[in-house]
Amino acid sequence: MAFSSSGSGPLDPATPSRRRFVQGLAAGGAIAGLGLWPEPVWALKSLGQKTVLAGTEFDLAIGETPLNFTGAVRTGITVNGSVPAPLLRWREGDTVNLRVSNRLPENSIHGHSTSLHWHGILLPANMDGVPGLSFDGIHRGETYPYRFDVVQGGTYWYHSHSAFQEQAGVYGALVIDPLEPEPFRFDRDYVVLLSDWTDLDPTALFARLKKMSHYDNMSQRTVGDFIDDVQEHGLADTVQNRKLWGEMRMSPTDLSDVNGNTYTYLLNGTTSLGNWTGLFRSGEKVRLRFINGSSMTHFDVRIPGLKMTVVAADGLYVRPVTVDEFRIATAETFDVIVEPTGQDAFTIFAQDLGRTGYVSGTLAVREGLRAAVPAVDPKPVLTMADMGHGGMEHGGHDMSAMSGGDNAAIDHSGMDHSGHDMSSKGGGQSTQAMHQSGMDHSGMNHGAGGMQSHPASETGNPLVDMQTMAPAPKLDDPGIGLRDNGRRVLTYADLRSAFPDPDGRAPGRTIELHLTGHMERFAWSFDGIKFSSAEPLQLKYGERVRIVLVNDTMMTHPIHLHGMWSDLEDEDGNFLVRKHTIDMPPGTRRSYRVRADALGRWAYHCHLLYHMEAGMFREVQVLE
Repeated sequence: MAFSSSGSGPLDPATPSRRRFVQGLAAGGAIAGLGLWPEPVWALKSLGQKTVLAGTEFDLAIGETPLNFTGAVRTGITVNGSVPAPLLRWREGDTVNLRVSNRLPENSIHGHSTSLHWHGILLPANMDGVPGLSFDGIHRGETYPYRFDVVQGGTYWYHSHSAFQEQAGVYGALVIDPLEPEPFRFDRDYVVLLSDWTDLDPTALFARLKKMSHYDNMSQRTVGDFIDDVQEHGLADTVQNRKLWGEMRMSPTDLSDVNGNTYTYLLNGTTSLGNWTGLFRSGEKVRLRFINGSSMTHFDVRIPGLKMTVVAADGLYVRPVTVDEFRIATAETFDVIVEPTGQDAFTIFAQDLGRTGYVSGTLAVREGLRAAVPAVDPKPVLTMADMGHGGMEHGGHDMSAMSGGDNAAIDHSGMDHSGHDMSSKGGGQSTQAMHQSGMDHSGMNHGAGGMQSHPASETGNPLVDMQTMAPAPKLDDPGIGLRDNGRRVLTYADLRSAFPDPDGRAPGRTIELHLTGHMERFAWSFDGIKFSSAEPLQLKYGERVRIVLVNDTMMTHPIHLHGMWSDLEDEDGNFLVRKHTIDMPPGTRRSYRVRADALGRWAYHCHLLYHMEAGMFREVQVLE
């Protein structure tokens, strides 16, 4: 759907031919109608963005709908019959009323209760939409009235926070028009909503992950790789490298728990075959609002032949930075400006972090055009340095290069593998020791020699299979698979809010939390304590706290705090960028400040859906 920023009238509608419409229907799932602002200048229909609802009054019905993305019809959960859910367009300063009705059938495999969470939106706790914290959920046959003031502008999204319903189709885009003029110009405005779909019942997928967490890792290193490494690095170092990974019972090719071997990737609710198309006139400035509404996928996005100028992150303005490519974690949003010229079509290309698949769409001067689709990049391989075990030499050889990475050589002799095989040690933590974890760890930080210390609750814990010993912020690191690829890749160090620190106070205390997990058991947690055993984190209303996150796992975790902003710091503790989701690659230690300005009970979790459901979730209480 295209928007005019000037308010002069609607732009050329993206009217598909009958052949394209049928193709999009077959590839893109359910089709629904169009809703507009009273003045149609605000929105136009385009294939793949089937429904736009605008104003202050909304009626949203959550039910089941037959969907077909892969050639097989499956039952998904939809909002008003649509996947994605209708794009909602609000205005900053308005009060919105959203009546959300549960129309799930009696025999639904997706449960009897539902919910909608407004991701990144500042609102009262009872409007946040998290069952068990905000409210009881919306039971079958009930309607829940969400009502709150819209106090911000920008690009956001919404999704179910009930079990695995987000994976089954309950997610949609939010566009909030700001009160003040935006600090950049554009002629067209498109949402690009990325997501992942599986024909599997999400509950069955979760059960498979618990039993066979490596099921989708079809790129395990082979005997041929071993021989190649011996020839390049020698037998001793090759054997040592394999031994270290074996001791951890992990694979350096295990980058994502679920990937393109299970998922079909979607762009605005259609597959690459459906070819979602956004129209442009040569020389126009086109705003693309990228939203990662996936359940488990980091996407690497580029438009070959076009530079992208990033102007907003997680809904808030940043100082413009021009790049060729960016990684967008689950739940993040990035607004970019592009100026297509010189050719009639450009490909929007989003490949997954593990390089197992992609989805593409097109920017074109008319419907029916396509541009060349690039090949998926080579599969990256994790190194010990990626895991936060790096820094020094090992026998004169660069072990990270042997593993396919681009980090400095490392000394494995100083690593702490005490947590790598905990399954035989059987826990043994007292309730008191477990509850200490996640509170104020400001005194632990780094131990002797700059090595990372860890909370007592990780020791001897069967839910923890590794610990990072030399984590770093890595804010200027493009990330695994993106380094030295010949393209200018966005990093967190490039993101600088277009405004100064909105609070300005120094934090009064520091809370350190470790992201922990056990790959084989598919158990995820904070500080080795899964949600069902964890005490809430308590903040005093109005206080300013620093949260330090340390990723002790080999997975990348996007961490989302509900109800409050997360003000990311640079390596020196200076304000960098305000976000609602902070991505945490393996081996990283990142800090951000939070102003506890929202009373109530709030969710705090990894936004990888199955990690959250497996225990990487905490409750945050903001008390008087």
